[in-house]
Amino acid sequence: MWSTILSYVPKWTIWAQAFMVFIVPIIIYFTTNWFHTAIKRGSFSRKNKMTPSPKDISPAEAGIGPGTETGHYANIKLTGIYTTDLITVRETFGKNADVHIREFTIRGTNTRAAIMYTEGLTDTDLIDQYLIEPLMIKGIPELKQESFLHPEQADFLSTYLKTQILPVSEVQETESLQKLAKSVLTGKNALLVDGMPGAMLIGTSRLKTRGVDEPLSEGLLRGPRIGFTEELSDNTGILRRYGSDQSLFIEKLEVGSRIKKDLAIAYIQDIADPKLVTEVMKRVKSIDMDMMLESGYVEQLIEDDALSPFQQTLNTERPDRVIGALLEGRVAILLDGTPFVLVVPVTFSMLLQSPEDYYERWIPSTFLRILRFMAAMLALLAPALYISFISFHPGLIPTKLVLTIIETRSGVPFPSIIEALIMELSIEILREAGIRLPKPIGPAMGIVGGLIIGQAAVQAGIISQFLVIVVAVTAISSFTIPVYSAGLTLRLLRFAAMFSAAVMGLYGVVMFFLLMCTHLARLSSFGVPYIAPAVPYHLSDWKDFVIRAPLNMMRRRPDMMNPTDEDRKK
Repeated sequence: MWSTILSYVPKWTIWAQAFMVFIVPIIIYFTTNWFHTAIKRGSFSRKNKMTPSPKDISPAEAGIGPGTETGHYANIKLTGIYTTDLITVRETFGKNADVHIREFTIRGTNTRAAIMYTEGLTDTDLIDQYLIEPLMIKGIPELKQESFLHPEQADFLSTYLKTQILPVSEVQETESLQKLAKSVLTGKNALLVDGMPGAMLIGTSRLKTRGVDEPLSEGLLRGPRIGFTEELSDNTGILRRYGSDQSLFIEKLEVGSRIKKDLAIAYIQDIADPKLVTEVMKRVKSIDMDMMLESGYVEQLIEDDALSPFQQTLNTERPDRVIGALLEGRVAILLDGTPFVLVVPVTFSMLLQSPEDYYERWIPSTFLRILRFMAAMLALLAPALYISFISFHPGLIPTKLVLTIIETRSGVPFPSIIEALIMELSIEILREAGIRLPKPIGPAMGIVGGLIIGQAAVQAGIISQFLVIVVAVTAISSFTIPVYSAGLTLRLLRFAAMFSAAVMGLYGVVMFFLLMCTHLARLSSFGVPYIAPAVPYHLSDWKDFVIRAPLNMMRRRPDMMNPTDEDRKK
């Protein structure tokens, strides 16, 4: 009797699977909540450290000595006395060998002056032509030193220099030593004149920048061959060229607590939702880091959910894509020093759409877009489905096909999960190596290396021939995704799907897919649902979702963006 009862008791593997199905979602839920609470509470921030006593604070930390924000003396003002100010400036720049100070006498006044500039950041020809020559060669013979040494005429010389002597467009006055030092170290010139209060900051910089080239990360067969550069002024000019609209506003601000960089926020005023623009401004201004080396820093610091594997901003090098997004009511973020521009908010469907979809006719564009959605599913689930069918559900495979697979797997010493991991990790290593190697040999190494490793592994009996086909289809499918960062996400989640399939079979794959869909349904980007217009449902936005309707049918901007001007055609 007991043997009969025990025969109905499930095996320990079934109990293990049931336990995993029950405990894994609970662990994920509580871990995610703990991380979110810790981030909001600031547990990972250094601000919770004990406040040091005044004795432990260095002069640099107190802002009264070397080592402050710009590496110079702070809270010190220029006196207007040439000798004193020049000595102070020399002490401030200290051992900076690339900072030069050129002293001379203004002709006709016997007044001493000095120009400070940083080598490599300024054009010395411009300094000679527009600063030194007007003062040292031509001079100011109509002025006498006494005319501006009198206390009542303290501002007379600076006004005269700006309005009649210096033929430059960018001139500022400052009495702050810290501002003077920072300006000189970022490419401006400082002019000190005996008797003139403060200093004049003059812009004559001419940095060497890369020319406008075709984007490397987003190639198209049909479309503009122009991409952004590392120079912010060039990028804003490109935007102005593409979007010559008076409503295109570009607001600039500085980011970085120690090394500041210029950042621009672009939007079309009478299209973008004012609440969205306000939210973007708020998040950008809340950034608190030493320096923004690349727009990826900004992307990670302003996104809604830092724990999500899915990107919540779109990064692109293409001006046409940015202008198209602005015309839909989105906002662009441009950072000096990088050609990648951020577009917010973003939806998952945008990551699978290419600008070329709008340049071709709607029927082939719709076909290619559907093909990308299918390729994304293959790139995510193909190895996991292979593992689940081979290890748990071989009865679901057609008889002739399963016989072929059994024949190819004969002699393979590893289970399906191990051989799949071997091939997938090999492909990822080859792909990463192909990116890091020099351009002439990178692509060749990736192709040849993949062929050699795959063929050698099959001949050695480590993996099956059918798995090589599955891995090859998976890798090729991931290449069809237009946005590289989105492909990284699918490559990461592919391994999670494979482990789910190895533990629970097809049921695990389904559970993984449902968990991912649940996460996507809860995720948002600057208030816009991530999988809109599917959830929530916007029928009018489906004309530019999986399919691409004819252009004459897309008369309205996306409702999910809540645009101020909803009509595309007028």
